[in-house]
Amino acid sequence: MGALNLTLRVWRQTGPDAPGRLVEYKAEHISPDMSFLEMLDVVNEGLIRKGEEPISFDSDCREGICGTCGCMVNGVAHGPDAGTTVCQLHMRRFRNGDTITIEPWRAAAFPVVKDLVVDRSALDRIVRAGGYISMNVGAAPDANETRTSDMTNTASSTLALAGRVLLSAMFLSAGFAKLGDVAGTMAYTA
Repeated sequence: MGALNLTLRVWRQTGPDAPGRLVEYKAEHISPDMSFLEMLDVVNEGLIRKGEEPISFDSDCREGICGTCGCMVNGVAHGPDAGTTVCQLHMRRFRNGDTITIEPWRAAAFPVVKDLVVDRSALDRIVRAGGYISMNVGAAPDANETRTSDMTNTASSTLALAGRVLLSAMFLSAGFAKLGDVAGTMAYTA
């Protein structure tokens, strides 16, 4: 796949009380191996060279962990790939000539600060107060699914269970080894 030439329709808003609108930009010679945020970085470099205001957007870890980069891509939270944050969305997901609409989250609790940046202080207050948000995101359990105080009460029973599982596994593997010996003997006598 060669370089992509895209049309971006980006929400621009100078401040929380200012009206906003979609502005069209060209994103040219974009590598399909770039992340979505790297593509926005390239567009911003071009805007700065032309003396224009760069597109404001949030990012922190750029590793798909923190969720700071959240925005709407073509009307879908984080873009077209389920379970993927915007920073982990790669441009190979799009086709040459595509038009991509990029907008901030639309929620009363997260008002727009500027362009794609929203005020996440409501969420930050919950986290600072010791709250957490847990959601099923796959096979591994969420690290905050159980509070630390609950973990200490179950630690000894968990260790006891782990010991029983280990002993069962050892017993089964010894039994399978014996079966292998019997099967080997049968193979030679048959």
